[in-house]
Amino acid sequence: MAGGARWVWFRERDMVPEPRAILARAVLERVRAGGGTFTLGGDATLAARLGADGVHLPGGTTPDTILEARRLLPQGHIGVSAHSVAEVAAAAGHGADYVTLSPIFATASKPGYGPALGPAALTAACVLGLPVLALGGITPERARPCREAGAAGIAVMGDLMRSPDPAPTLQALRSV
Repeated sequence: MAGGARWVWFRERDMVPEPRAILARAVLERVRAGGGTFTLGGDATLAARLGADGVHLPGGTTPDTILEARRLLPQGHIGVSAHSVAEVAAAAGHGADYVTLSPIFATASKPGYGPALGPAALTAACVLGLPVLALGGITPERARPCREAGAAGIAVMGDLMRSPDPAPTLQALRSV
């Protein structure tokens, strides 16, 4: 948060439930203290229990899952992971508030999600009327082509996690 992050998507899915909830609450408190938005990955029930700003659901999410998330978080941001323009269209049709589209560029963090889609996929997805966040291989140098392609924003994991000091990277990303 001190480096400029304004939205934190808590993605830790491998922890057992109660330690995950404790860690999520601690991160939520820090994000709120920094004036940011906190979205919990994959668990609308926990997101509602914590008072999160929203939930980010995995790819392949059903319309019923989106409806249940909306019921639990009526004012929350409901996001969905998409890995193709068709999946963006489906999320839009099922009531999601935004999507992440990935991988835009090759990424070491999640290599199993197929070949890089490139900025052209962002352009195609952005005409569907849903805010699209570019994810996958995003660096400060690659952020501008994503924004030029119409992305509402960018989501970054690896470049920040690998940095001994993420603040300069965050500042460079925010300047795009």
